[in-house]
Amino acid sequence: MTAPITAPYTNPDARSWRTEPMRKTSLDFHRSLPHYAPTPLIPVPALAESLGVGTVLVKDESSRLGLPAFKILGASYAVARALSARLGEPHALPLDTLRERLGTNSGLSLIAATDGNHGRAVAHVAHLLGLPAAICVPPGVAEEAREAIVAEGAELTELDLPYDEVVDHAAELSGGDALLIQDTSWDGYVDVPQWIVEGYITLAQEIYEELATSGVDQPDLVVVPAGVGSLAHAIVQHYRSTTHAPALAVVEPEVAPSVTTALHTGAPVSVATGETIMMGMNCGTVSGIAWPTLRDGVDASLTVTDDQARAAVAELRDFGVDSGPCGAATLAALRTICDDDELRRNLGLGPDSVVVLLSTESTAANPKGS
Repeated sequence: MTAPITAPYTNPDARSWRTEPMRKTSLDFHRSLPHYAPTPLIPVPALAESLGVGTVLVKDESSRLGLPAFKILGASYAVARALSARLGEPHALPLDTLRERLGTNSGLSLIAATDGNHGRAVAHVAHLLGLPAAICVPPGVAEEAREAIVAEGAELTELDLPYDEVVDHAAELSGGDALLIQDTSWDGYVDVPQWIVEGYITLAQEIYEELATSGVDQPDLVVVPAGVGSLAHAIVQHYRSTTHAPALAVVEPEVAPSVTTALHTGAPVSVATGETIMMGMNCGTVSGIAWPTLRDGVDASLTVTDDQARAAVAELRDFGVDSGPCGAATLAALRTICDDDELRRNLGLGPDSVVVLLSTESTAANPKGS
């Protein structure tokens, strides 16, 4: 276990780094789902004025395909890819096609570890497919979040273990017809986490299309919640495979600085975590497949306290944006950046800058932080 490092991290070479584009088939898959619609990109001019930038836009994931968080993008695509592969198909079949081809006696089930939103998303997809699901959670997950998972028809098991060890337990339960759908990777477990990352590309493509139709220039800074790093992986790979090179900043709880510590250390490490209202980011180890992309492509990594996240939740609420603490942490990070002349200069922020904040959950997804 490595001692956590919470000081801001910056990489002056990140914007010059380039990588290959990620597979972009998830948007077509998501468009095949019932009730798909792009989530809104909300301008908050009062924030932009107070922070001394040109434009602040919030990507509002408070309602995504009937759930209160973005996680369904990765879970649905990864489950579809995993099940399609078992049927010999190289691409993600639509869920209704999968349900028909699997039938009612496939013997398959889905397993996941979660601190809330990912597990509910996996349980929701299992319900749509008529499959059983087993979801493992650590202590501290809000009662409302546990009830929502059970309401999807999943079997819920709470373990008195840190999140990383809950992931290990879920992996031990999987095998054969019990498919592990986990959003972090390790040696020998790569395909599903990679498909989850590819599922998140839909979010990045929506931002691109929404900016193109709104008359707003491409972003100068995008701020992303970190967690195990899967969403950040998708966002960094998306922008570092294009000619436009915005600054990219990740944020995580001060008590769970796995990405920040790894970047300072120069290697993926495990850190002890503590209690936080930002449950969805209370992760002690960076996903292995995310690490090289985050190491080379992230301009800045910052940590925020629960008080900062809670204040950001309230501030966004005042502006009409429903954001839970993980999503609102991006605003808390932006305030840290704008209050620090060196960080502001390193990230190239000026009076005309366009900033996109990824708000990844609603307050309903995490009632403890509202």
